[in-house]
Amino acid sequence: MIQKGSKVKIDYEGRLETGEVFDSSHKHEGHEHLLEFEVGSGQVIPGFEKAVLGMKKGEEKEVKITPDEAYGMPDARLIHEVPREMIPKHQVPQVGMMMIIGTPDGQKIPAIIKKVDDKKVTIDINHPLAGKTLIFKIKVVDC
Repeated sequence: MIQKGSKVKIDYEGRLETGEVFDSSHKHEGHEHLLEFEVGSGQVIPGFEKAVLGMKKGEEKEVKITPDEAYGMPDARLIHEVPREMIPKHQVPQVGMMMIIGTPDGQKIPAIIKKVDDKKVTIDINHPLAGKTLIFKIKVVDC
């Protein structure tokens, strides 16, 4: 039985309430890519860790994870306007486009373009799944 500290291998499919699949262990180039993590280590969202607690090898279930147990709610402080000239010249910014930006400490983080005009571009660095309820089909492959 899975408990805190267990090392697990999980076959999964994650989808939104709309039914759209956003990730899957089968999505990776048609090959199974099991999710491996140590329960309680914070490597996955809290709701996913809680969902696998108590499960056994071979067991399957479907769970609904609310934003507070997933990626949280969107934070307005993570939406920024940047001068258009800060966007690399080879990129034509468009609403909905994902781009990778560098932080002052050298990290690379994804940002989604929310608005574009002649002078500035509005980017959102909230996690793309912030504010969303997630539904996971989980199967324990090994523990």
